Amino acid sequence: MACGPQAVDTDANKVRVTTETTDGDKASSFTLDYEAFTLDNGLQVFLQRDASDPIVAVSTVIHAGSSREKPGRTGFAHFFEHMAFNDSENVPRGWNRGQIPKWGGSRNGGTWSDGTIYYETVPKDAFDKILWIDSDRLGYMINTVTPEALEREKQVVKNEKRQRYDNAAYGYTNEVIRAALYPEDHPYNWTTIGALPDLQAATLDDVREFYDLWYAPNNATLAIVGDIDIEETKEKVKLWFGEIPRGRDIPDPVPQPVTLTETKNLWYEDNFAKLPELRMTFPTVDGSNSEQYALAVLGEMLGGSRTSPLYVEIVDGAKLAPNVSSYNSSSELAGTFTVRVRANAGVDLDDVKAAVETAMARFEAEGIDELALKRVKAGQETALYASLSTALGKANSMARFNELQGDPAYQVKSAAAIRAVTADQVMAAYERHIKDKPYILTSFVPKGQAELVVAGAERATVWIEEVKADVASEEVSAGDLADFEKTVTVHDRSEPEFGELPLLKMPAIWTRTLANDAVVRGIETNEIPLVQFDITLPGGRWAEDPAQNGRFALLADLMEEGTATKTPGELEQAIGILGASINVSAGSEDLTIRATTLARNFEETVALVQEILTEPRWQTEDFDRVKSARLTGIKGREANPQAIAAMAFNSLIYGNTHPLGRPSGGSEDSVSALELDDLKSAHSDLLTATPRLHVAGDIDPDRAAAGLSTLAEAVAPTGADRPAYDIPTQDNAGRVFFIDVPGSKQSVLRIGALTPASSHPDFNKIQFTNEKLGGGIAGDLAQMLRIEKGYTYGAGSFIPRGTVERPFTMSTSVRANATQASLETIRDMVLAYGETFDEVAVEATQQKIIKASARAFESLGAKLGTLNEISQYGLSDRYVEEEQAELVAMTDADFKRIATEYMDESNFVYVIVGDRATQLEPVQAFAAETGKGEVVELDIFGQPVE
Repeated sequence: MACGPQAVDTDANKVRVTTETTDGDKASSFTLDYEAFTLDNGLQVFLQRDASDPIVAVSTVIHAGSSREKPGRTGFAHFFEHMAFNDSENVPRGWNRGQIPKWGGSRNGGTWSDGTIYYETVPKDAFDKILWIDSDRLGYMINTVTPEALEREKQVVKNEKRQRYDNAAYGYTNEVIRAALYPEDHPYNWTTIGALPDLQAATLDDVREFYDLWYAPNNATLAIVGDIDIEETKEKVKLWFGEIPRGRDIPDPVPQPVTLTETKNLWYEDNFAKLPELRMTFPTVDGSNSEQYALAVLGEMLGGSRTSPLYVEIVDGAKLAPNVSSYNSSSELAGTFTVRVRANAGVDLDDVKAAVETAMARFEAEGIDELALKRVKAGQETALYASLSTALGKANSMARFNELQGDPAYQVKSAAAIRAVTADQVMAAYERHIKDKPYILTSFVPKGQAELVVAGAERATVWIEEVKADVASEEVSAGDLADFEKTVTVHDRSEPEFGELPLLKMPAIWTRTLANDAVVRGIETNEIPLVQFDITLPGGRWAEDPAQNGRFALLADLMEEGTATKTPGELEQAIGILGASINVSAGSEDLTIRATTLARNFEETVALVQEILTEPRWQTEDFDRVKSARLTGIKGREANPQAIAAMAFNSLIYGNTHPLGRPSGGSEDSVSALELDDLKSAHSDLLTATPRLHVAGDIDPDRAAAGLSTLAEAVAPTGADRPAYDIPTQDNAGRVFFIDVPGSKQSVLRIGALTPASSHPDFNKIQFTNEKLGGGIAGDLAQMLRIEKGYTYGAGSFIPRGTVERPFTMSTSVRANATQASLETIRDMVLAYGETFDEVAVEATQQKIIKASARAFESLGAKLGTLNEISQYGLSDRYVEEEQAELVAMTDADFKRIATEYMDESNFVYVIVGDRATQLEPVQAFAAETGKGEVVELDIFGQPVE
């Protein structure tokens, strides 16, 4: 594969960036068109019209990440991101988080070392409202911040830190590495999330100072992509953003690369980890250095494939771990190259370190394999197309890379730069930054297994929060609105009206009947030269008895490990050279092979899928490897409180004999007992089922059907009925269960009860009724537990589609000392829920669901998901439109009936996973006060504790 000429054409403010790729006699190109202009206040703006869907994506990047912070106020850029989603001078409190979803949109933000991003995707009728909100955030929000709002948001951010880092295995690794690699005064010395004491110490003056220093239009980029009129949008941007005052002149940060004079060897005993992990972190180059491209390729060469030296030595050879990874990360000021190995249980990390060194020696001796280099470059082309396949993907890319790299088309050009990397450049980068160079070595091991750390390691120091029992000391609320004098502007900054309502239109779906009565459904779209397709066959937990739980999951793993004629490495290479990815997965009812490929390589990719499906590699050594990896993954699952809660909840609902009550992927006992012949039997059964086929992307129906016809011919359906299972009597309804994870900084709550299957006449109504309660950040649960109380980072509820009864489930992770208060709040909300549906609530719910449908079919993955739902549940090709008609016909009485009948709190099963020492007593108090009897204690496997 060769990278052809890259063209940049400029006509006034219109820019077209084109990159071309050739692969033998095949060629393709990708073009990024945009228009650019800069307001007088310095705000840089990039616009692109994409009328494929009636939506608009808006992205704003502020050049202010954690690197702009100062010691003692770490985590402040991320904290400020949270604050900026609250009210501003002209946007009422709660509208930023609450109203955008009700308008059918999605919104979020993110902070990293170098910047902060805010982004939304909305139906086009809400576009003016987003410009209003985003401009008010940038220019008119600081006067609305109150001490009470500050304290509440502190709790939310602290909850996020607890959930993602403090209560997660290996959550402190990045903190340890940064502190060791960078000097104390280096802006990368601390993590983006920061330290809890620093967050708690933040003051209102700190908020104002950060805003004044960094939140200015001349330190930001705005990108808008979607169904817009370019000239009209320019005027709108000038109207809404043009009056915001220019800030102080802010010079671009100067790179601050670091060097090490010696290797630093550190270890940490992780309260949540179940497996030992080793990381080697080498300092490299910043994001403006062109050597980053060679280092990116080096990561793939060293550990990114089954033929890479790290994989060959550590996984295949020494059998120390199920997988390895190596990668370069070049940020604005500095960069790092990381080798990461999460080893099998009980493995001595000295052995892992020795194996890494052997792999490095192998790499030095063997050099760069040109075929592997070709694979990496093909994969980069596919990744580029995928990342820019949606309006939001393009908006985020242009905004981020213009602000941080000075080039909105940087991602396109970077992809071309990687495809131009030579083997000599890769080896030169290795010798300059990795070979015999000092690095940060970290050993993170499970509690009580210090003997596994690398010899000579020094214990790392990490600040650990004390788990408290008293929620009253941390009760917060939004408080009163700020008293301020509104900034005078020429333009009226009142809320704009909605534009013309976009009409939902499902994409055209074509069908073809193939051999063996297999039906392929497809959606054609030519926005990007990619195709996604899948073949789905009945077979998963539904087709295995309890003693063989995990059989199909293990079969799926093995099917990715080569074929009868290809070793694992050869199969991976064949897939990668096509710029494709192929994934085999087993769910509760099906086994699916899903592929993404360059459109020009569709037929070749189908041929590989067929080979994977029909000719697995029945080699004992491959079976042993995937079985070991599966067991390691099951062991790692024991460290995840959310997974522990979910597995226990499902078991309590369905019992251990029903497929939906068994652990996804199997248990340690069931997988340990599986043999290769068990997988051969499962595979034989698989090929007697009628397949469902789906395809979406840049391919016409006739070509797609012809290409997939061989897959339909590869099976021999027998028409046998699938097994039937009885759902047990719900004896656990109304009971409370507690699982101890010592030292947990949060309690995971999973609460709910069975509801009807998808075929039931009320199923859609149940989903509609749930939307107000648990539908994202705008839902009542999130608004109360996060926005009002500050107990959690997020909360929601859902009801999945299913061929059998599935549970209505509420899920959240709350700070430990708010466990009882959260349980009481949730119960009270559910008990009163039906009465909250007045005519206003009904209309808001209907509008939210209907408008959100404008975004439902944008990506290839969304299109493929739509096709899967149609075929799996026997839905109409117009089912979304039909369901919306059903929604519109619902009255407040209908919503009240559904809430009363299917969200009956007395039937709920309550599962709490948390710190027994501090939280069992509050949970017992909740159970006693609500008449739920004794709390039943379970172990992490969902079994009663004696």
